[in-house]
Formats: sequence, C-alpha cells, structure tokens
Amino acid sequence: QVQLVESGGGLAQAGGSLNLSCAASGRTFSSYSMGWFRQAPGKERDCVAAEHWSGGITYYADSVKGRFSISRENAKNKVYQQMNSPKPEDTAVYYCAASLVLSRLVSQYSYWGHGTQVTVSS
Repeated sequence: QVQLVESGGGLAQAGGSLNLSCAASGRTFSSYSMGWFRQAPGKERDCVAAEHWSGGITYYADSVKGRFSISRENAKNKVYQQMNSPKPEDTAVYYCAASLVLSRLVSQYSYWGHGTQVTVSS
C-alpha cells in the first residue's frame, strides 16, 4: 500500500513558478514509478509528467515540455513537480500517482493522492 498526499498548490501568476510536492507513505516507494496528472473541469485526467522508479527515464506531455520538471527523493519518499512559466491553461487539480510501470495512462496507476488545486492567473 502506498498513500500519497500532495501539497504546494495554490494561485500562481502566469510566467511565475510553482513547486508541487507529493509525500508518500510505505517502505516500497522507491519501487514505484511516479506520475503527475491533472484534471480541469469538464476534461479528462491526463498525465503531464512521469518518472521511472530508477529516476533515469521521464515522460512529459508536449504541452508542458521545457516548463515542468519532475523529480524524486527516494530517501524522503517524495516526488516533486516544478512548474515554471505556468499558463492559465495549466489551471487544474493536480494529482500524484504511483505505478509499477512507467506510463502516461491513468489505468496503469494503482495509488492516487487526493489532488491539489493549481490556479494560474493571467
């Protein structure tokens, strides 16, 4: 079992920065690939970034490439998402999730946090 709790959301100015954190419980955190997903009202939940458990392979959605960065600290059971130059269209609820495989698919993730709201103003 892995329990996930996101933090760091809030209001950001377009062009600014925001750093999301996800704290995980469980001794096997380092065995899981981690993903950040987002869901805006009326839209599907999509993967914006994911990182293999080894830290050597990452995935980014085209819409955030060059602006968002995923990283993890296995010793602290944490995963982060640095959001640089956010845009109003990045406004959504952001979720972290854990999977045994690196994937951008919602269905591949077994554990989810409750989400944190990010609102980007222009």
